[in-house]
Amino acid sequence: MRSMLALLLASASLSACTSMAPKYARPEAPVPASWPVGDAYLKQSEAALPSISYRDIFRDDRLRRIVEQALVNNRDLRVAAANIVAARAQYRIQRADLLPQVDASAGVTRADSGTGRTTTTGGSAASGGARTTYSTDLGITAFEIDLFGRVRSLTDAAQNRYFATEAAARATRLTLVGDIANAWLNYAADQSLLKIAQDTAASAERSVKLTKARLDGGVAPRTDLSQSQLVLAQAQSDLAVQTTALAQDVNLLQLLVGAPVDTALLPGTIDEAAKTVAELPAGLDSGILLRRPDVLQAEYGLRASNAEIGAARAALFPRISLTAVLGFASNALSGLFTGGAFNYSVAPGASYPIFSAGAGRAGLEQSKAQRDAALATYEKSIQTAFREVSDALARRGTIAAQTRAAQSLAAAASDNYRLSDARYRGGIDTFLQSLDAQRSLYTAQRSLVATQLTGATNLVDLYRTLGGDAQLDATARGPVPAGAPAGTPPSN
Repeated sequence: MRSMLALLLASASLSACTSMAPKYARPEAPVPASWPVGDAYLKQSEAALPSISYRDIFRDDRLRRIVEQALVNNRDLRVAAANIVAARAQYRIQRADLLPQVDASAGVTRADSGTGRTTTTGGSAASGGARTTYSTDLGITAFEIDLFGRVRSLTDAAQNRYFATEAAARATRLTLVGDIANAWLNYAADQSLLKIAQDTAASAERSVKLTKARLDGGVAPRTDLSQSQLVLAQAQSDLAVQTTALAQDVNLLQLLVGAPVDTALLPGTIDEAAKTVAELPAGLDSGILLRRPDVLQAEYGLRASNAEIGAARAALFPRISLTAVLGFASNALSGLFTGGAFNYSVAPGASYPIFSAGAGRAGLEQSKAQRDAALATYEKSIQTAFREVSDALARRGTIAAQTRAAQSLAAAASDNYRLSDARYRGGIDTFLQSLDAQRSLYTAQRSLVATQLTGATNLVDLYRTLGGDAQLDATARGPVPAGAPAGTPPSN
């Protein structure tokens, strides 16, 4: 029995030492080492990457509470969590093949040679006289001794597929937080546009009343009344549009959160909300992209494909398996566990594919081609991430100047309308000049709101495209395998 246990331990240790998978080395990132600079870009200092979280970027407690509610209730996150559980279970199933499966059995056999009948319970039948045989066994069936690392390579591939699934879940969380922030800011912008439409409608109503009075007094022509009524109708139409938009913004937030959203958590104006979105820390080099969840997912896919090459190579070599049974058998239950009742058998075996019409080598070539495709996907994901961040930085570099210009335009339009309206009421200018000034003010105010929204959502885009939210990553972090890339989930 001791010799058999020693044989099993030696087999397991042999299977844990060998792998024919190519040594994995992370490819060089196919992007420049720093962000582009120039007139359209903010200059970035080259420094170590700081730790960030959505709490560092979104300073408004109302928005934070909505995000926290969504992280609990969002249905997409629940689907992602279920996928993680399934991938982890698949990895554990594959990992179990590294160790022998031991089965226990017990049986009672009653054989009667006089009648030719045999009654068996849970064991094999006995023969040769009327007797009862008791047996108990421990057995290992066709345990593969992994000399060439086939099973270990498949286990490594399953582990990396699990890690890729977890990275995909973090990408879902990161996208969700960004979508919620954008929806919250859009609600604020629509609130501002609603206020502008309300103010314009109120001003237009006063103009209609004044113009009608002037028409009745024979001072103003009917065209002035018609034009003032056009402005009022347009403002009332925009008022209805913005009321609808606000309701739809709330519907979107409730969908993202997965539960009703308290109206007390919603912002009042875009001017108020935009100030609560902070700038990201300076000094970010392009190495941060290696922490983006989608980039990590692509890298784990590459690692899995690399491990599958090892499994395909090992499949070209002989497969050695071991079947063993040890146990006790006796004609008397009282003597079942005596020394004389002990017996064992060991049946090692080997198989080698002599002819398979090239299927083995074709499988190896397929694995190599899949690894090459995974490598290209990994590099493309980094390049895409670099482009997205560069686009966001380009927008960031010019949005401040655009906002200042929009603010100046709105202030000038407001002053121009105030003077034009006063001159019209004083009979100095025509109503057409006052009407043009009012339209210019309306357009300038809406343009300012759109620009403020663009500036705020640009910061959200930077947060999302850079990835690596430290707080979101920590929700699933535990012991990290040695040598795994940044952001690696725990190997439970």
